[in-house]
Amino acid sequence: MSEVQALTEKLITNIERVIIGKRSSVELAVISLLCQGHLLIEDVPGVGKTMLARSLASSLGCSFSRIQFTPDMLPSDVTGVSIFNQVSREFEFRPGPIMAQVVLADEINRATPKTQAALLEAMEERQITVDGVTHALPRPFLVLATQNPIEYEGTFPLPEAQLDRFLMRIRLGYPERDQEIDILDRQQHHHPIERLQRVVALDELSQAQEAIKDIYVAAGLKQYMVELVRQTRQHADVYLGASPRGSLALYRTSQARAALQGRDFVLPDDVKALVQPTLSHRVILGPAARLRDLSANQILSEILARVPVPGGDVRREG
Repeated sequence: MSEVQALTEKLITNIERVIIGKRSSVELAVISLLCQGHLLIEDVPGVGKTMLARSLASSLGCSFSRIQFTPDMLPSDVTGVSIFNQVSREFEFRPGPIMAQVVLADEINRATPKTQAALLEAMEERQITVDGVTHALPRPFLVLATQNPIEYEGTFPLPEAQLDRFLMRIRLGYPERDQEIDILDRQQHHHPIERLQRVVALDELSQAQEAIKDIYVAAGLKQYMVELVRQTRQHADVYLGASPRGSLALYRTSQARAALQGRDFVLPDDVKALVQPTLSHRVILGPAARLRDLSANQILSEILARVPVPGGDVRREG
C-alpha cells in the first residue's frame, strides 16, 4: 500500500497549499475520493468549502463545475436540456453543469426538493436521464455539496434519500490564530489556488481506487462495523438509523484510511475515527432527543463507548 500512501500524501500536501491547518478534513476528502463517494461539507460561510473542491479538482487536473443552488432553480438547470435544432430537425442535448468530473453543489439546501432530486440518479448511478435518454457521467465523478448549518430561512432540508447518498459529512471549522495569519500572508499578492498544479494523473487515481478494495478487513471488525450501525437503529433517541449503505460506507472508508497510513489491513482505530463522518448524517433523531438538544454525534459517541471493540489479530493470515 506504499504506492497509495505516496499518491495520497502528494495529493494532500498539494491541497494544503490552499487549505491551511485542516489536515484531518483534507484527509477525509481524499478518502471520499478514493472510495468514489460524495462529500457533504456543512459549515459556516468563508471557511474554505469552495476552495477545498477547487483544490481537489486542480490537483487531479479534472474538469470542475460549480452549481449555485437557488429556490427558483429547475432540474434542467442541473442536468441539461434537449433543444430542437431547426436545421437538422432533431433534438440536441445541451449538457448541464452536472457533466463534470468534480461538481461543487453550493448551498444545496437552497434548492427545492424537485431540483435536489435531479442529483439522486447522478450521485448513485453516475448517469442522468433527460427526455428518456440516458447520458453517462464522466469518470471520476465526485459531488462536493455545501450547506450552512446556521441559516435556515429560505432553505429546504435535504431528504433522507439525498443524505444517504453522501459517503461522508465533514466540517472545516475556523483556523487557529497562527493559521489565519498564514492565510493572510499567502494571499497578500495572489490566491494560492491560481498556481495550483496537477500532481496526480487520473490513471494513477483509478489504480489507487481499485487497490484499496484489497485492504484486509478481519471478520471481527466486520461484525464490529455492523453492530455499530445496528445500534443506531435500536437507540431509543433515534427515529431512523443508518441503512446498510452506512455499513458499506464505514467498511470502504476504513479500507481507504488504512491505505493512507500505508497498511494493508484495517485497525479498530480506523473504524472508530470514521463512525461520525460516515454515519452522523444518516441518523435522524426523534422529537424527544431534539427537545433535549442532543446531536447525532453525541448518540454515536455513546454507541462507540458501549459496543465492545473486537480483540485478536486483525492482520491477514498467511
